[in-house]
Amino acid sequence: MLLMSKIIKFSAQTVNLPNEDIDTDQIIPARFLAQASTFEDLGKDLFADWRYEKTGELKQDFILNQPEASEAEVLVTGNNFGCGSSREHAPWALVDFGFKAIISTSFADIFRNNALKNGLIPIVVDRETHHWLLNHPATMVTIDLEAMELSLENGHAAPFPIEPFSRYCLMSDINQLDYILRHNAEITAYENKE
Repeated sequence: MLLMSKIIKFSAQTVNLPNEDIDTDQIIPARFLAQASTFEDLGKDLFADWRYEKTGELKQDFILNQPEASEAEVLVTGNNFGCGSSREHAPWALVDFGFKAIISTSFADIFRNNALKNGLIPIVVDRETHHWLLNHPATMVTIDLEAMELSLENGHAAPFPIEPFSRYCLMSDINQLDYILRHNAEITAYENKE
């Protein structure tokens, strides 16, 4: 199980991968799924077909292999990120690689839900904000879950939606199972009612 950490507000550098319709098989190719029952070490296989030559050498021209991407914790992507299959390994790989948030104009619903369950924040922004981010690579952004706001270096602040229960879990450092277990006494009392 992925270890959650409390997220309320943080600042981080972005890296841009502006491709449209990046599906989960591109994020983490299917051949890596059978060997992975946890998120650990999936980061090395993130975007494997894009990051590595057939020989296993890194492709130097791929953005995540370049030095300016090494400190990035926020991935800015094209429209419809995370489409394709429902594999939970996709957010696992992104988190294990070091990402805390993904910014796009839209996400596939299943990917968005899996991301939120695993401590990765999918941020949907308007096209103007998205355009600015794509034209200013390696910029610093501030993500504020309490205010549900993304702040840019240029002073612009863009609101973003987030499902309330997921927001609560992220800000409280719990996952959905932890939430249920916190109410175990009440659940047991209800089940024991005659």
